[in-house]
Amino acid sequence: MITTYNEALDWIHARLRLGIKPGLKRMEWMMNKLGSPHLKVKAVHIGGTNGKGSTVTFLRSILEAGGYTIGTFTSPYIETFNERISVNGEPLNDDDLIHLVNKIKPLADELAETDLGGPTEFEVITAMAFYYFGEIRSVDLVLFEVGLGGRFDSTNIIEPIAAIITNIGLDHTNILGNTYEEIAFEKAGIIKPLTPVFTAVQQQEALKVIEEQANKKQAPLNRLQCEFSIVAHQSAPKGEKFTLIAENDEWRDLELSMIGKHQTENAALAVITARYLHEQKIVSIDYEAIRSGLKCAYWPGRFEILSEQPFVIIDGAHNEEGIERLCAELKNRYADKSIHIVFAALRDKKLTTMIAKLDEVAEQITFVSFDFPRAATAEELVKMSSSKHKLAVDDWFAYFSEEIERKTENDVFVITGSLYFISAAKPYLHKMLNRNKVSIKP
Repeated sequence: MITTYNEALDWIHARLRLGIKPGLKRMEWMMNKLGSPHLKVKAVHIGGTNGKGSTVTFLRSILEAGGYTIGTFTSPYIETFNERISVNGEPLNDDDLIHLVNKIKPLADELAETDLGGPTEFEVITAMAFYYFGEIRSVDLVLFEVGLGGRFDSTNIIEPIAAIITNIGLDHTNILGNTYEEIAFEKAGIIKPLTPVFTAVQQQEALKVIEEQANKKQAPLNRLQCEFSIVAHQSAPKGEKFTLIAENDEWRDLELSMIGKHQTENAALAVITARYLHEQKIVSIDYEAIRSGLKCAYWPGRFEILSEQPFVIIDGAHNEEGIERLCAELKNRYADKSIHIVFAALRDKKLTTMIAKLDEVAEQITFVSFDFPRAATAEELVKMSSSKHKLAVDDWFAYFSEEIERKTENDVFVITGSLYFISAAKPYLHKMLNRNKVSIKP
């Protein structure tokens, strides 16, 4: 029997040693033992390469603004592990986490004795979420974010009322495939028969695969720039503005507090999905709920301005597409500033390409090591950079304190890379910036 929060986390994290084991049989086995709680929830399934967490946040915020209680399952976490299972943005409390671990642990132990083998870390967390929303905490709707891929992802045993595929990029190629078509096929695995799909995929090879899979399963497909379109986009000082058009509907001058043109695509997916839920009388959402929900949506670690004096940004750009979008936004907004980038990453990413893009916009670039099993060292990363002003740092705690104090009003300090690094860096940055009494953003 696990009795403390730290014991519960230790047991969960210890399962990282099992790595990634794609497949649904272990999840099906556990759900069968638990009485199929995953079939007791009304769910929307969200997959894609980038933008899943932001899309979940926009949709949750819209539905909350309409007066609904919304559960979410997301990964990884930024500030606290418990946020992976949340209700209306409030993370699971510690007592419930302990209870869930004690419910799942005996099953994990029993499963380990079978030919299927023990469940991975992500599988036990997914099982916890299914049991929580199916048996413990009743909510109006749950938004389940895919962990990896889609077809064989642990979440793919649900029967959703709608599916969202944000975009397709060349990430996790060692598992999902080396081409847009192969990865799209895995992502399209969340498409269910007769269940509507909403997508912002623009890459034509990938979109063709999604269209084929939707057609095979007779799933109505709603595509960005086809069935719905973004027009009149404008970057605002602290967000984005745009108009969304879909058939006979038009939502003018929508505002986001999240920065980046790509966030308009994620927001559009949320609006169109909310419209479908409204049309099906699953929820009742009006224009004001959409407008206010988008405006107040907040997702940590995505081009998040932590302070303005000095100017500090964190952004979890952890793959090639994310880095490309970050660089485009930095060029668009801060071309007249001196940009200093701090980068940390996992070894299994396309690091050479990612670093080359960062080199183009950074006047200075610093590579740091951090404590994670698959993390690249600062020394490994710095060798991939062609920047004339590059540095490798092992002690990023001390480096942040010293470097941020040196920044002037002409500097932009950007911390980016692995979301696992961002989750470690953000709390430390908040404490440091508070201690120095700078102008901190919420």
